[in-house]
This record gives sequence, structure tokens and C-alpha cells, in this order.
Amino acid sequence: MLFSELAKTLPDYAKDQRLNVSSLISEQLLTDQQKWGTFVACAHATAYKPLIDAVEAEAADKLTPEAMNAAKAAASIMAMNNIYYRFTHLASRPEYRTMPARLRMNVIGAPGIDKADFELFSLAVSAINGCGMCIDSHDKVLAQHGMAADKIQTSVRIASVVHAVARTLQAM
Repeated sequence: MLFSELAKTLPDYAKDQRLNVSSLISEQLLTDQQKWGTFVACAHATAYKPLIDAVEAEAADKLTPEAMNAAKAAASIMAMNNIYYRFTHLASRPEYRTMPARLRMNVIGAPGIDKADFELFSLAVSAINGCGMCIDSHDKVLAQHGMAADKIQTSVRIASVVHAVARTLQAM
């Protein structure tokens, strides 16, 4: 089942989610790689397998294998980094912020696709995971790459809708 079809199974109380899925799928501000990579990364961030399968099915002909892998890698690495960096930000002891993470993060340096696109996926996943420190870090890199604020906002709109769809479907 495609994501667009899965969204149609949402209950009436989630009509806004259905409408938002439809409008985000037809969104033209982002390239297909940016848009569908963000959808895939965010679906993986929800850890809801039926949603992951539906998003990947819809994205399959829109992403190269490298972009599909990078989107999954963004969700995977942010699952780790968002916890670690949220901890260093929230912990009262300032020394945690000066200690090296000592976690492998090689994919961030060599994601296999355009660096800005990978950062966009990572920012969207960081929004789902609630790590302000990571959001700021990815936003800064995206600004350095000349990514416009409306494109970044669109990726976070995708993140918010994918997250809401997953939560609604899990509750049914």
C-alpha cells in the first residue's frame, strides 16, 4: 500500500492529517529527493512499520538507492544523536557539554548524497525527536549551504504530519 492510500484510512477525526498528507505529497518547493527523503527519514523515526512500508513504497520510484539509504541513515544516526545531545543540553552539569561524544557518526560526513539534503532529513528527524541542539546545528549547516527557510520549514511540516499519522494509526 502506498502512503497516499494509507492516509485515506485515517478516521474522520484525523481529516486534517489526510488533507495535509495530500498537500505535502504534491508540494513543489522541495526537490523529489529532498521531499521523499524527508518522508522516508521521518517514517523511520516513527518506528511504525506499516507507515514505513507505505512511505517507502511511494518513494521507491522517486529516490535513488543512495538517497533511500541516506534517508534511513539519517533516521538511524539521529535516533542516537538526538538522545545524546538532548542529554548534554538538558543536564545541569556543564561539563557534559565539553566532553567528546565518542560516538561513531561517519555517515554525517559521508552520507552518499548531497550534504544539504542529508542535513535536511536529519533536521526533520531531530524535530520529531525533540532535540533543540541538533535542530540548531542542522539549521546552521543548511543556512551555510544556502537552503532557504521555507524549504526547511517544509521539511518540518512533513515531519509533523508523518509523526501525527503514525500516532493516529497506532492508536486505532
